[in-house]
Amino acid sequence: MQWVHLPDRDSWEVLLKRPTKDSGSLEGLVDEVFQAVSADGDKALRRYTQTFDGVALKDILIDPTEIAAASETIPEALKAAIELAYENIYAFHKAQQTPPVHVRTREGVDCWMENRAISHVGLYIPGGSAPLFSTVLMLAIPAKIAGCSQIVLCSPPNKDGELHPAILYAASRCGVTKICKVGGIQAIAAMTYGTQSVPKTYKIFGPGNQYVTAAKQWATRLGVAIDMPAGPSELLVVADDSAVPEFIASDLLSQAEHGADSQVLLITDNPGIQEAVETSLESQIRDLPRQEIARKAISNSRGIVLANREALVDLVNTYAPEHLIIAHREEDYLLQHIQNAGSVFLGNYTPESAGDYASGTNHTLPTNGYARQYSGVNLSSYSKSITYQRIAPEGLQCIGPAVETMAKAEGLQAHANAVTLRLRALEKNLSKK
Repeated sequence: MQWVHLPDRDSWEVLLKRPTKDSGSLEGLVDEVFQAVSADGDKALRRYTQTFDGVALKDILIDPTEIAAASETIPEALKAAIELAYENIYAFHKAQQTPPVHVRTREGVDCWMENRAISHVGLYIPGGSAPLFSTVLMLAIPAKIAGCSQIVLCSPPNKDGELHPAILYAASRCGVTKICKVGGIQAIAAMTYGTQSVPKTYKIFGPGNQYVTAAKQWATRLGVAIDMPAGPSELLVVADDSAVPEFIASDLLSQAEHGADSQVLLITDNPGIQEAVETSLESQIRDLPRQEIARKAISNSRGIVLANREALVDLVNTYAPEHLIIAHREEDYLLQHIQNAGSVFLGNYTPESAGDYASGTNHTLPTNGYARQYSGVNLSSYSKSITYQRIAPEGLQCIGPAVETMAKAEGLQAHANAVTLRLRALEKNLSKK
């Protein structure tokens, strides 16, 4: 980890630069894959899976016998852990349901709003060296609560052309309707266009590498919505000498082991913690199975010493981290002034990994600074709001003249006429009585 002490504000942009490619450099490849999938469907999915993943796919869709067989291989302890996480995630997202909003804006003018589920959604679950079955829970549970009728899951197969049993088990537990063995750009293209095996979806969810992120952004050009631009994982820790150095190091490494392109930052107004954190990092990293990946990520990461709590807030808001841990005596002040973060973890005994798995909040969060304008996945991500109105005769008589005046002022006479004709009809009816 590179340390910088009291950097000038002018240097922050360079210090906080993410170690990611410009997605524009990937657009040529993304366009090629999308066009091929649009034209050739499953045939293109098999070809690109062979090219990118080195896997010769036979069946793309998972059948029920594979799910049943996978369930038999899951240790009971893992099943119990998944069930605990399921219950907490379900409870937190179920509580986010809101009743219709009804307002009578004027006598005879009723307006209301109701949520409706997005019927066809696609879930992307990263696989490869770290099959993220926890992400199945995070994405599928709120989809089910929201009432999505078709939930399609795509995940890259391993070298044997299979999905991790825990992914299949979690998908089955959450009510996923279609499970597909395909990943990367080609999976996003398949959920955008639909193929012989993969249904077309209206909105695509899930994290991924730079290729998946670029593909999701490409899908938005083709009329498919996405949850957010979610790329490589990142974490920012705000700490002082009230934090436990071993805990800080463990949190930094928990994100660093995601991938070599992950980024972790530690900022502090107490330079005395640097040595203890560095010692703990080196001690813990030696024992990690993914040590090589973690070391590469740590090399892209920084410790930054700032002058005061105001500077800490300013840097957090500038960086807009995916995950933010606050282990600092000035917690109240920091919370009051921090505006940009995907998910926040408070105190020495709230590890970020708790949110990744089982506390109940969602771990699919905005990265690359998108926490400035995006929320993480939540129940409302799976629905859209429809507004309704009913206007009684007395209501139209109340607001109609204002509508006529405004429409004429904008030069939209037909708009005005739609009200005028109705008001005249009401006047005739009243005159007959």
